[in-house]
Amino acid sequence: MNTTLKIAMAQIAPVWLDKKATLAKIENSIKNAVAESCELVVFGEALLPGYPFWLALTGGAEWNTEVNKKLHAHYVNNSICIEKGELDSVCKLAKEHKIAIYLGIMERPTDRGGHSIYASLVYIDQHGEIKSVHRKLQPTYDERLTWSPGDGHGLKVHSLKSFTVGGLNCWENWMPLPRTALYGQGENLHIAVWPGSDHNTKDITRFIARESRSYVVSVSSLMSKSDFPKDTPFIDKILKNAPNTLANGGSCIAGPDGEWVVEPVLNKEGLIIQTIDFNRVLEERQNFDVVGHYSRPDVTKLTVNTERQTTVEIK
Repeated sequence: MNTTLKIAMAQIAPVWLDKKATLAKIENSIKNAVAESCELVVFGEALLPGYPFWLALTGGAEWNTEVNKKLHAHYVNNSICIEKGELDSVCKLAKEHKIAIYLGIMERPTDRGGHSIYASLVYIDQHGEIKSVHRKLQPTYDERLTWSPGDGHGLKVHSLKSFTVGGLNCWENWMPLPRTALYGQGENLHIAVWPGSDHNTKDITRFIARESRSYVVSVSSLMSKSDFPKDTPFIDKILKNAPNTLANGGSCIAGPDGEWVVEPVLNKEGLIIQTIDFNRVLEERQNFDVVGHYSRPDVTKLTVNTERQTTVEIK
């Protein structure tokens, strides 16, 4: 049995808050991954259409201001409604080329009314089917000014060749119980997506790998001043306070022993490609298996609510 999996980490910058242009860039990265015979391609958190950097640059916590209202509306208008088919082109590529995809999007779901947005991690399998949409459970700090809190519906794992793959968004990866929810379903390839920068990925990637005895793939985006489109609302105000580099990447892979397979890659746009071997998981589980032989469910056990939360239930 072929126990290897070839992975592409797509460390790219969005065409910030422009969903059509960013989607075209994502599709091009998928095609490039296919050309390299990759079987899984992973994109960063909220890449489509971008991270809300303006919140820290324009007084995002100020109440009832024109700046915050108009930028939020612009963000929502460029977020993705899956129910309207806005990921169909990505699914088509996955099916045509038999490649699995993890993609970080800003989701505008109709089951919550279609006006609030969620940082969602979408898994598309090699048949082009969306198998899970994980809405970030707890937006971090200023993200709460524009993102809504998600639910446990997307805490799912998926079979991919010899592997069982699952994923979390950004600082969710620091939450031990959501991690455990995935471990308990057999996860052995953990996908951690980030908006960017090695200060996020350099410690937690190896920690999760060592805790779970799994491969951990952390994928970040890039963002610099030049990536802000000139027609963005209040662009002058944003650029006035923006550093030259807002996200420097830091995409990386740790092995089941917690050591680097690919060290964090900085300030380099494009695909980072690596082949991993499932047998390394079994080797490291020999002495520690956090939900198997090294667990005590008679003493501690986790309960997970995977219901999709909605305000209205139509019967």
